[in-house]
Amino acid sequence: MAALPDAITNLVAALGKLPGIGPRSAERLALHLVQSESSSVRDLANMLVQAREKVKLCSICGALTEQDPCSVCSNARRDSSIVCIVERPTDILSIEKMAGFRGKYHVLGGKISPLNGIEPEDLRITELEQRMTREPIKELILALSTDVEGDATSFYLAKRWRDKGIKVSRIAYGLPAGSGLEFADEITLSRALEGRRPIDQL
Repeated sequence: MAALPDAITNLVAALGKLPGIGPRSAERLALHLVQSESSSVRDLANMLVQAREKVKLCSICGALTEQDPCSVCSNARRDSSIVCIVERPTDILSIEKMAGFRGKYHVLGGKISPLNGIEPEDLRITELEQRMTREPIKELILALSTDVEGDATSFYLAKRWRDKGIKVSRIAYGLPAGSGLEFADEITLSRALEGRRPIDQL
């Protein structure tokens, strides 16, 4: 069997680094690209570069955006008194798909994990507390994953804010333990938000 040209092998290796792309999928994509019109491949390459250069993180909430602040933070119709706290910017997309949450967001940038060297000061907790002094925040909804690190982060945040006069609740998950928001459908997320409970009742 003839070996693939080095250029294709290198492309397969690069595509294989993308999330959700296994070795066979990477090879199929690479072979498709090298047999496509040069103009199509060039357009794709330009779109990848443009997306990477234009998309940034919102300076307020940490969402993916082209404008700063993002469309949620700058929307006067959104309820500024309720802030949903998530781990990653992509979690916001999951919640927005259900079109039922009218509050705002804050991206932590991860979760507390001492084994991986992630401490509270490595997360965007200080930025959120600065928002509390500027915005009329009355409730913080913790929409973190249900694994050990997610639970530890939720309880740490609830304890940290318990005496600040702000209601801290956590969404009710209809997900298997250890799952994240990306695996939930819109109905499950909607019911989880509606069924949130104060963190001290969990």
